[in-house]
Amino acid sequence: MFRFDRTPQKTAQARRLRVLATPAERILWSRLKSAQIEGQSFRRQHPLGPYILDFYCAAARLCIELDGEQHGRARVAARDQRRDRWLEEKGILVLRFSNTDMRGNLSGVLDAIAHHVLERRPQQTPSEALRASTSPFQGEGTRLSLIRPAILMLEVLTFGCRLNTLESEVMRRRAAEAGLGDAVLVNTCAVTAEAVSQARQAIRRARRERPDARIVVSGCAAQIDPQGFAAMPEVDLVLGNAEKLTVAGYAVGSPDGERRQHAGSAEVRVDDIRSVRETAGHLIDGLDGHTRAFVEIQNGCDHRCTFCVIPFGRGDSRSVPMGGVIEQVRRLAGQGHAEVVLTGVDITAYGADLPGAPTLGKLVKSVLKHVPELKRLRLTSIDSIEVDAHLLDAIAGEERLMPHLHLSLQSGDDLILKRMKRRHSRADAIRFTETVRRLRPDVIFGADLIAGFPTESEAMFENSLSVVAECGLTHVHVFPYSPRPGTPAARMPQVERAVVRERAARLRAEGATALAAHLDAEHGAVRRILVENGGVGRTEHFTLAEIGGTRGEIVTARITGRTDRALIATPLTAAA
Repeated sequence: MFRFDRTPQKTAQARRLRVLATPAERILWSRLKSAQIEGQSFRRQHPLGPYILDFYCAAARLCIELDGEQHGRARVAARDQRRDRWLEEKGILVLRFSNTDMRGNLSGVLDAIAHHVLERRPQQTPSEALRASTSPFQGEGTRLSLIRPAILMLEVLTFGCRLNTLESEVMRRRAAEAGLGDAVLVNTCAVTAEAVSQARQAIRRARRERPDARIVVSGCAAQIDPQGFAAMPEVDLVLGNAEKLTVAGYAVGSPDGERRQHAGSAEVRVDDIRSVRETAGHLIDGLDGHTRAFVEIQNGCDHRCTFCVIPFGRGDSRSVPMGGVIEQVRRLAGQGHAEVVLTGVDITAYGADLPGAPTLGKLVKSVLKHVPELKRLRLTSIDSIEVDAHLLDAIAGEERLMPHLHLSLQSGDDLILKRMKRRHSRADAIRFTETVRRLRPDVIFGADLIAGFPTESEAMFENSLSVVAECGLTHVHVFPYSPRPGTPAARMPQVERAVVRERAARLRAEGATALAAHLDAEHGAVRRILVENGGVGRTEHFTLAEIGGTRGEIVTARITGRTDRALIATPLTAAA
């Protein structure tokens, strides 16, 4: 029942709890089963080290916490208090037991749990209770987030981009509307072979952990290779990128939870994504577990970079009408979201397919004008060669548009850029960053860079290394080149894998040096930080900062130090 994540950093508390939980879990589960009550275990790693195990018994409306040592609890006390109030409002009882309790008085702990389970058990049967119950928790990976009630056991595993993150929330809701209960939804990514491999591993792990659940696979990897995922014995249903956003996609003909009888015979519901000509905004109130809210403004891509399979997974570029975007941003701001991120596959292509061909810059200006209550607006990755004059004007004059731009750069060498079929040159990228800095001197840049693209020589790679400094990049995302089936680049002369890995490591080191310089330069600065989970937040420049505060609030703070990867910030009221 209780499982522990295997992480490189295992604290002494975690090791002690690992030994302790093995017999305790069996006895606890036995007591629950003897009371004819089923439960659900969740797992998470405490932000500061110890493991906390939350066992939720839906039929008895009971939450059991077996806590590790209380190291660092003050940092998360406010979050726990908010959760406890929420549980109390829902009539859910919380029983907490420490390691000392479990070691010294295990029998008493289990007797107390059994007493409360029997006392709170409803008259309906356990299966009826489970179907009728809602859970205050939902696990995603190793994180445990407090959310609004959700159907018990409906889990979503997300890989890849921010657009996938947004669509995962839509998938969760569409599956719930379809009545899908005991299920795992896997939203895959196809950018690299490693991303596909990780998705397959997650599917196999989900089947081991949830042998009776329906496993539904979707996302770009499933859209591109539906039969490959359908052949996996663990998979029940494969959905395309269009089908995953509809209620009909999740409709089941058999009783809920009943798996197919023949492994490897998963049903496939995947149409030609290039036949999709329109996209619509998804009206949701936020993303569970995320402080920042994402709004889809565009999907698909009309370009054909030689290394990329995403057009085959997402189809041609199509934009959400401006009114729909503004409505969704207004809705999210009204729900209390301080920051909204405009996302898509190629957002600087926004509007070319809409009447009047509005641009991304016009959309940004309209959002900020018509949603004055929105505090912060941020953009995902942009293609600098497509940036329009209206967006440059917004960058210069709109304080609520965050001074952080992430560039789809890919390489710093002109010949490699040409072989990639990118539409910018090295000089274009440098010129763009210089132009934007003149308009807004406090802006910082991030970028995606590929190491070891086919035919890349050492001299070509050195051009990518040097472009980090010449563009003044701060947040560098490095991708070792991964040949994708069916792409022109996969047929080009390949760089040896050992060389690819070595170049990726050097590029990451260059990025780490750039980030360190930025962190040092921030010392003494005053920043407004959006507080996220676990005592961290993000500055206007998207720089990670360690800070206390309430999740979702914007705190004005002074930068007083740094770690290897984050700033250390002190709220001005506390500093005074």
